[in-house]
Parts: sequence; C-alpha cells; structure tokens
Amino acid sequence: MTEFETKTEFGVRLSMKTFFQYTLGAFLSASALLINSLSTDAIELADGVTYFLHPPRFLGATSSQDGTYIWGATYYFTLAVPENAGEPLQKVAIVQEGGLGRPLFDSSSTEAFEGTRNRRGKPLAIQNINLEPEIPALMIEFDPPISPGKTVTIRLYPVRNPGVAGTYFYGITAFPAGKKPYGQYIGVGQIQIYDSNQD
Repeated sequence: MTEFETKTEFGVRLSMKTFFQYTLGAFLSASALLINSLSTDAIELADGVTYFLHPPRFLGATSSQDGTYIWGATYYFTLAVPENAGEPLQKVAIVQEGGLGRPLFDSSSTEAFEGTRNRRGKPLAIQNINLEPEIPALMIEFDPPISPGKTVTIRLYPVRNPGVAGTYFYGITAFPAGKKPYGQYIGVGQIQIYDSNQD
C-alpha cells in the first residue's frame, strides 16, 4: 500500500466502503486458515496485512468559524483509539465526500494533539502529511503511532471556508500500524457552512 492513494484509487475505496463494512467479518472468517499469528492483541494475516481488532471510534467534527469565505477557520476531527484496538493508530485519511465548494487546506499547518478541542492535551508528532487538493483529501501519518486508549484530535487549517453554504461531509478512515495496514472506514464528520451575506 502506498503512503497515499491516487484520486482514482480513493474513489474506488469510497464507493466500496459499505461493502467492506458488511463483508469484513466474513472475509476474516474465510481467511482464518491463512492467519500467521492471531491473538487478543492484534490481527495479522499471513500476507502481512494488519487490521484493528476493534477500530477507532470517530467522535465528531467541529469548526471555529462557520461562515462562507471566512479566513482563518479551524476544523477539528476527533477520534478515540479503544484499549482493545489490537494495534496502534498509524494514519488517518480525511476525505471530502459532500458539499458544493472546496476548502483550500494548508497541509503544512496541520496539527494533532491528545484529547479534544476543549480539553487539549500534549501535542502529537506527525511524520508525514499528504494532500490531494482536487478531492480534497488528506492523509496524516503519526510517528510514533497513537497507542490504544488514547483520544486524538486533528486540527486542519483551510486557507478560507468554501464560498458555497451547505453541509460538508468528510469521510474518516483509520489505518493501523504495519507495512500493509488495512484502512477501516469509521465515520463521517459534518461541517456546516452558512451564507455570510445573509442578515
């Protein structure tokens, strides 16, 4: 798996996310004979693909500014890695799935920290950020990975909010540590943008 999928590959993943959600259990059962090592701590198939035993939970998304065209807004995406995740959290993909406009994210200003927007903990080290502005989509890679039992918030900086009011949907996919991590779709964040010109 590459560090960041191409636009076409991302599109295939998104269109098949529901299929994966319903068939993952069956796939793992059918692959039981191929499992090289399976314990209560992790799932790793014989080909080296790693899975979360229990994937992270997406807790929600918020914005500091909700008007169209506003500069300096901040988007927060929060997720919790459960104690029984089985693997630490290595990467998070945030992909816009709905909304007529396109925010212009400044990937160099992306930050992450333990805790939530209102209860901020220590900063978390980000090893790499890949941005696909045409979608838009971001892949954030942590170093070291986020240990089970932690809550993490990713803070994104759009250059400015979109110019079209509406609800903007962002699909969240979490990837465990490992050379061949299997990304699991964990939820959708909603950012509501209002028309700044309305009284």
